[in-house]
Amino acid sequence: MNGRWVLALGALLLAVGIAAGGWFVGRGVIEARTGDRYVTVKGVSERAVRADLALWPIRFVATGNDLSEVQAKIDSDTDAVVTFLRNNGTTDEEIQLQGLDVTDLLAQTYRSGPVESRFIVARTILVRSTDVDRINATSQRIGALLSAGVVLSSDFMAGPFYTFTGLNEIKPEMIAEATRNARQGAEQFAADSGSAVGGIRSANQGVFQILAQDGTPGLDENRQINKTVRVVSTVEYFLKD
Repeated sequence: MNGRWVLALGALLLAVGIAAGGWFVGRGVIEARTGDRYVTVKGVSERAVRADLALWPIRFVATGNDLSEVQAKIDSDTDAVVTFLRNNGTTDEEIQLQGLDVTDLLAQTYRSGPVESRFIVARTILVRSTDVDRINATSQRIGALLSAGVVLSSDFMAGPFYTFTGLNEIKPEMIAEATRNARQGAEQFAADSGSAVGGIRSANQGVFQILAQDGTPGLDENRQINKTVRVVSTVEYFLKD
């Protein structure tokens, strides 16, 4: 009789243990699922800005079979370009003369066929100015150099590059705005789903982009004075009942 009670009591304790274990496991699953309830939102901040630095490389070439004559032509063209820039308001401090590039086609080991002009001499004058509007206006008059016989390199006919250098000054405000916008998106999602927004699970500031202002596909931002600075922050918020 005592043996039967022992067996019955053991079975009862085993059943209670299994039930209790199941309860704790169930609570663990519920709590884990509750902890995993979160929403991922993106906050965007944009600013319209203007370039504050113009960089304009002007490259021109001269060719011929007599190196001294080619050198004289490139020197004459250099004077013509500098005079053109000065006449349009560019200061000497904004003009930087780069070195000469000299190519002797007959000295090229793997070249074959006749050579019309043995020597090619090229020079680049770099204009660096914070007066972007003046440089932009001057670049529109580049045809005057062509009329003066200056042979401009086709690689440098696209005009100046325009740069915005004030990004660090607007970063903090834009990050704060993007974060606020992300929070608003999370609150709207929580309201629609009958939840509330909790703390931040994770956050990614995102990369600042400087884009052409009108957003035309294929448009080179570096060639545009007016630009758009954009940052997208990604934030994950916990949701709670």
